[in-house]
Amino acid sequence: MSNVTVIGTQWGDEGKGKIVDWLASRADVVVRFQGGHNAGHTLVVGDQTYKLSLLPSGLVRGKTGVIGNGVVVDPEALLKEIDRVTAQGLKVTPETLKIAENAPLILPVHGALDRAREAARGDRKIGTTGRGIGPAYEDKVARRAIRLCDLAEPETLDWKLDELLLHHNTLLKGLGADTFTKQELLDFLNGVAPRVLPFMAPVWDLLDDSRRGGARILFEGAQAVMLDVDHGTYPFVTSSNTVAANAGTGAGVGPNSIGFVLGIAKAYTTRVGEGPFPSELHDEMGRTLGERGHEFGTVTGRPRRCGWFDAVLVRRAVRVGGVNGLALTKLDVLDGLDEIRICVGYELDGVTTKHFPSAPGAQQRIRPVFETLEGWKDSTKGARSWAELPAQAIKYVRRIEELVEAPVTLLSTSPERDDTILMRDPFED
Repeated sequence: MSNVTVIGTQWGDEGKGKIVDWLASRADVVVRFQGGHNAGHTLVVGDQTYKLSLLPSGLVRGKTGVIGNGVVVDPEALLKEIDRVTAQGLKVTPETLKIAENAPLILPVHGALDRAREAARGDRKIGTTGRGIGPAYEDKVARRAIRLCDLAEPETLDWKLDELLLHHNTLLKGLGADTFTKQELLDFLNGVAPRVLPFMAPVWDLLDDSRRGGARILFEGAQAVMLDVDHGTYPFVTSSNTVAANAGTGAGVGPNSIGFVLGIAKAYTTRVGEGPFPSELHDEMGRTLGERGHEFGTVTGRPRRCGWFDAVLVRRAVRVGGVNGLALTKLDVLDGLDEIRICVGYELDGVTTKHFPSAPGAQQRIRPVFETLEGWKDSTKGARSWAELPAQAIKYVRRIEELVEAPVTLLSTSPERDDTILMRDPFED
């Protein structure tokens, strides 16, 4: 029996919600280990649609949910999300949800700084959600973060806010934005503390006990490898490590606990926000993929940029992410196309390469090299076995496996949870 870690292998929005929900139904504990409320999973369960940003997906299935120390938590956003899903019939209590006592908090000052910086960048904006995730992570590594446990110590909170505001108000003033008083932040924190502190727990201990007891643990990543702060399309990335190796650090467990790494990849490619996108389509085909796939960001609602499957980027994600197997989603969006293309390399300054460059200038200069495959006319939507798939669809999946050097172990053919073809059970690895 193995634990499972789920990560995205593109720029997020790969359809992790359905896959995580499917796996969560078979897990005992589900853990978020990085990111903030700038990422989202959409889960469809019966006639209910749940949009989650901070809450672990396992809560929908009645499993224990854990928010690890690698997550930056906006307490106000968390409480709103709890209230929203409670209204939909879910029970979120201190018995079902545990939040790491050392999890850093996102304060109103972080969002204000995030938005002010983005406005100041003008044409060179990164495309952040403006929700304060980046500034909160900065405070964490600068050792001035307000953490969940600080809410239980008023004397600690007092001097830490002085230090935090000395830094942030200086920046806000320089950017021409409104500054904050300590009383404003104290009122905010004192207002949320009674509701969030009951969820606080030493989750590292809980997870170790669960592991020793033979429980199945699902580690749920946000964003994706190409948004990793080290390995993504820097600086157009998120502010945390999204690779599976961070699951241990972000949850408080050893690296031997992360288990089978399942990488989620869409059968084409999408991206929200700014940054390079080699296989992006600016034509009618790009619009067709967007319309068929209902490509809008779960959190932001922004339309996603669409393009052909980029095997070069996914191969890189497989390697740096330690991916053992792929879950390929939204294959049905490609139904009925005469031909389908895959990006198999790049041209950079007259040279063909299979490596995505790190330098921003080179990232802008690369041009995709495509391989064209025959499409299929018959529908893949709702297929639950290989026998139900058109021959050309199978060839497409097999070609992806060859190019990214990883097996497709799970195939999703619609948003419905049971429309899934399973070749290998990650929990039984």
